[in-house]
Amino acid sequence: MRIDRRARAAEYDESVVWTALVLLTLGLVMVYSASIATAESARFTGGQATWYLVRHAAFAVAAVVLGAIAFQVPMRAWQRAAPWLFAAGVVLLALVVVPGIGREVNGARRWLPLGPVNLQPSELMKVAAVLYAADYTVRKHALMHSFRAGLAPMLGVMLVVGWLLLREPDFGAFVVICAIAMGTLFLGGMNGKWFAALAALAAAGFAVLVVSSPYRVQRIFGFMDPWSDAFGRGYQLSHSLIAFGRGEWFGVGLGGSVEKLHYLPEAHTDFLLAVVGEELGFVGVALVVGLFAWLCLRAFAIGRRAALLERPFGALVAQGIALWLGVQAFINMGVNLGVLPTKGLTLPLMSFGGSALVASCVALAILLRVDYENRALMGGQRT
Repeated sequence: MRIDRRARAAEYDESVVWTALVLLTLGLVMVYSASIATAESARFTGGQATWYLVRHAAFAVAAVVLGAIAFQVPMRAWQRAAPWLFAAGVVLLALVVVPGIGREVNGARRWLPLGPVNLQPSELMKVAAVLYAADYTVRKHALMHSFRAGLAPMLGVMLVVGWLLLREPDFGAFVVICAIAMGTLFLGGMNGKWFAALAALAAAGFAVLVVSSPYRVQRIFGFMDPWSDAFGRGYQLSHSLIAFGRGEWFGVGLGGSVEKLHYLPEAHTDFLLAVVGEELGFVGVALVVGLFAWLCLRAFAIGRRAALLERPFGALVAQGIALWLGVQAFINMGVNLGVLPTKGLTLPLMSFGGSALVASCVALAILLRVDYENRALMGGQRT
């Protein structure tokens, strides 16, 4: 009986599961702490302090259940479905920008209303992008050194996705999806010169997008010197920095944040880490950074093992998930700390948002499936 239990425990990477559960649990606690004041004062919540907590908990349960279902799907099925999932994601992104269908909030049209909940297609598109980029790279592996046959089709597809995302607008999701696609192509054998050229082209394109948009220019100026206009363009960042400053080493204590009391906008979503820094201090922020670093390292390790077992699709999917979570977490943390310009990206597994939680948990379930099949294959080879 003991041998059977050990065998079952070794079927997947338990550290990935526990790391994800710790981040989900910590996120649930911090979303509640950061949203109490907002929930009590908002009309649509009816003054219920637990309004965000209840919904975030429901989203987390749904995300875990959907992740458990996704884990049951073999990787060969994910590979066959990858182009269709990507096409479905493009259709959903197109529906978002159609007036009367997509829901607009704060000047951005990023959601599809589905009764009591709102679906954010850009979050689901990240999962589809990981799967599609991995499948495309495996199918086109022999052509990766040719721009016309290997890279141009993928570039065209990503331009369509980028155009739809910028129509919302959702510049942050565009950056993350571009990082997933380019990183996967590079890991899959893209010519180094073409990669450098595409990276330079992407950087130039992003610079043009920033310069051509007045509100993005204002964000850049606010990022460079938030204190020069602390009540205007630098308001959000200045209050985020104040939150980190108040937290010092060990924080002011759970629930003791002042910045979440209507000073720091989006405290329970984009700037959740600032509340973590204020209430749990440097130690709490270091814990969050360490958990994300471990999650990404394990994802890359699982991908490397899949590559050694000659499972290229699983390898690229695992590494694509590592790129996604790592890049998005890095951007969110950089924005909160004033290292990067302000951008609306949530902290994976922690920030409030149902679509983001579902997408992250499904992605981690697929990562665990890659690891599960790695271990099954290694066990079969040993026997």
